[in-house]
Amino acid sequence: MTVTSNLVKNGIRLLQHFDRQRISPAIQQRSTLQYLLRRAESTAFGQHYRFSDILQSADYSDAFRKTVGLHDYDSMFTEWWHRCLAGEPDVTWKGQVRHFALSSGTSGAPSKYIPVTQDMRRCLKTGALRMFSCMPKYDLPADFYTKEWLMIGSTSTLQDLGHCYAGDLSGINASEPPVWIRRFYRPGVQIARIPNWDERTEVIAQNAYKWDISLIAGTPSWMQLTVEHILDHYKLDSLHQLWKNLSVVVTGGTSFEPYRKSFERLLDRPLIHQETYMASEGFIAFQDRPDGDMRLLLNNGIFFEFVPFDDAHFDEAGQIRPDAEPLTIEEIQEGKDYALLLSTCSGAWRYLIGDVVRFTDKERAEIIVTGRTKHFLSICGEHLSVDNMTHAVLNVENKLNVGIPEFTVSGVQAGSHHAHRWYIGTNDPIVDKEVLGRLLDEELCRLNDDYRVERSAMLQKPQVEIVPVSYFYDWHRQTGKMNGQSKTARVLKGQAFEAWESFICQKRQTT
Repeated sequence: MTVTSNLVKNGIRLLQHFDRQRISPAIQQRSTLQYLLRRAESTAFGQHYRFSDILQSADYSDAFRKTVGLHDYDSMFTEWWHRCLAGEPDVTWKGQVRHFALSSGTSGAPSKYIPVTQDMRRCLKTGALRMFSCMPKYDLPADFYTKEWLMIGSTSTLQDLGHCYAGDLSGINASEPPVWIRRFYRPGVQIARIPNWDERTEVIAQNAYKWDISLIAGTPSWMQLTVEHILDHYKLDSLHQLWKNLSVVVTGGTSFEPYRKSFERLLDRPLIHQETYMASEGFIAFQDRPDGDMRLLLNNGIFFEFVPFDDAHFDEAGQIRPDAEPLTIEEIQEGKDYALLLSTCSGAWRYLIGDVVRFTDKERAEIIVTGRTKHFLSICGEHLSVDNMTHAVLNVENKLNVGIPEFTVSGVQAGSHHAHRWYIGTNDPIVDKEVLGRLLDEELCRLNDDYRVERSAMLQKPQVEIVPVSYFYDWHRQTGKMNGQSKTARVLKGQAFEAWESFICQKRQTT
């Protein structure tokens, strides 16, 4: 154990001590809202909604909710953020916005421009430092803290728009890594600048033998692609043959569980897994203990509200109803699903991010992500969430002992009734789609009562198509989403599903 490793380990224990939750979630959130209102009081948005009057109210949290309307991306951009993008200062947050995160989520729609202010960039770095400070809870060896970390994301070469820069959030972060991590950061700033994903991955593989990696981080699908390329480059069976000290994997962007089985086949031993929840709008949560779920960052530039994700608050298309009544963190209940509203130090206000979460521990403010407001299936009342789908696929994986890292599904007409058409991505050679479909159906019936009821009425058995995993990444490549951060949409609807099926048909014809 070196002196340096001891200093690092003891230093992060000190950070961890100061980051303990001594203040209740409600008080942390009220303090955060007050900070946001004061910082934005003199902006165009703050003057329009009279933030000064709200701050003078006896209950400024209640006054804020009564005064400021709900927003989605279209309303925020059309009414306010287009002015930020044009270079106007003091629109929804103090100062001029120098960076915009390009985000299309899993929709495949044209990119959205999400403001990333200097205050938000500081909060992103603070969130990363807090997450790192939790590492001693995982009982890692002292020399872990002096090894290198491979972070796989988008290119750090940003679009120069004259008065500002735009790119994926991981690329914005990689363009200026925090000082404390630069010594450990791989692939390094120079390689991270390579714009093309395939070229960047090849250079990572060429340099991989020089590094002593103890932690690998990224979106699960792109992380796995990178690891597979490294193994192929060196003709290895396991990543531990190259990096014997590799012990931690940090994931975000989408659930790691669908990828776990196929990813662990690339290793000699399982890795410690830490989950994060970072969106273009901010650092929302991270797993701060080995057996826990992700803890909301309640004092890091984001004020949260929670809209019950049910028929009373959302319509059949996943649109929020005009009379929806969001709740604060004091009012939520464990075990129920809520759509997230964010007010942030990047100038998002009561902003519907599109994610659905469920509290597993209210006192600790721990959550899991259960899906998206518009990524669910309910063509005849089955109310099938992405969480239901993911767990069903995981259980089928275990029963068949196969890896299914990718899947997508849509509702289709089946005669006078309906059905779900699944595209299952697996590289295991012997998978009977009839058996897989039957097991998938059984699991969904077990997990979701509404689905089970509809299967005896208007919903026919699942239609299953099995395709190579590479088809999903070729789809990303064709749609310009080969960037290290895009996610496969678990539910496709309308024209997006038609385009996907047309692509699959072309692939099969040319293979």
